[in-house]
Amino acid sequence: MFEGFVDERVSVGDVDLRVRRAGTGPPVLLIHGHPRTGSTWHRVAPRLVDHGFAVVCPDMRGYGQSGKAALRADHSQQSKRAVAGDLVRLMRTLGHPAFAVVGHDRGCYVALRMALDHPEAVTRLVVMDGVPISEALARCDAKFAHDWYHWFFFAQPDRPERAILADPDAWYTADPDLMGAENHREFRQATHDPATVRAMLEDYRAGLGVDRDHEEADRRAGRTVRCPTLLLWSTRDDLEDLYGDPLAIWRPWAEHLSGAPIESGHHIAEENPEALATALIKFL
Repeated sequence: MFEGFVDERVSVGDVDLRVRRAGTGPPVLLIHGHPRTGSTWHRVAPRLVDHGFAVVCPDMRGYGQSGKAALRADHSQQSKRAVAGDLVRLMRTLGHPAFAVVGHDRGCYVALRMALDHPEAVTRLVVMDGVPISEALARCDAKFAHDWYHWFFFAQPDRPERAILADPDAWYTADPDLMGAENHREFRQATHDPATVRAMLEDYRAGLGVDRDHEEADRRAGRTVRCPTLLLWSTRDDLEDLYGDPLAIWRPWAEHLSGAPIESGHHIAEENPEALATALIKFL
């Protein structure tokens, strides 16, 4: 994976981040979701480099081989605000004070938070397979609670860690042929590590508390994403089943919004990297 990329650790303050990067030209930050690492982009990142972008693929704090922050009672050490702050500092350290950001799954919440908290840094925003956390919770019904029960199970203390670590391969099923063998090995290493599992769960615990509070404060204050924003969603995931038109949910959050589905399951970067890279290159 990532032939020709620099693979290094970069200090951003509280934690060190594992980072892969390559290319010259307009900078693009790619943010993975749960339970993946930066390696989920291994089929997309080289395509962007080949088209003249400087591409940065970190493991978010807590995930993969990046550092784990000390736990806090309110879980704010894993808040999207904390993670977004890490990544803005990372990009500045790498010489990119302004950049485009692409976030998938839990990473799309980080990307949104980054665009709201650091509008001077984010030139273009791509959010994939998600709606703002506060919007999802405001629409929570029996279907959401049934299909997305993990949001609420992961928020419980201790028991999710015990359940997952009893058999990580049963909990986090994945196809190495679909993912790519090296990406799958990195994914398994992460999901078998107790510290990483705890940090990934803290991501969800923060989501139901401080992250929701931050988003609701944004709405009360009338803050929106000012840069061009692209929403992409996978046809074989459940975003449309849950919400109808996901663009309608995002319009109050982003002043310049466009979007489209991509034929894929949830992990678009692994399952349909060509279509994803084409959409990103056109937008970026």
